[in-house]
Amino acid sequence: MIDIYEIIGLIAATLTTSAFVPQVYKAWKSKNTESLSLTMYLAFFVGIMLWLVYGIHLNSLAMILSNTATGFLALILIILKLKYK
Repeated sequence: MIDIYEIIGLIAATLTTSAFVPQVYKAWKSKNTESLSLTMYLAFFVGIMLWLVYGIHLNSLAMILSNTATGFLALILIILKLKYK
């Protein structure tokens, strides 16, 4: 059974991860990534991957799901930034 803290973590993960969706959508549709910092997104991506490893170590569903999804969205932004440079 999932405890209340894992449920809170899943809710937090959903909110923080979904916050990236509009940015990815805007960059994808407009093909304009001029305002995005490649350095920031690279550092962010590495940090997210480290959080994912930590979440796997803790066996935390919230951390695993959110960091996988956020890492994927950050990677898309990095790819778009490089593609539309």
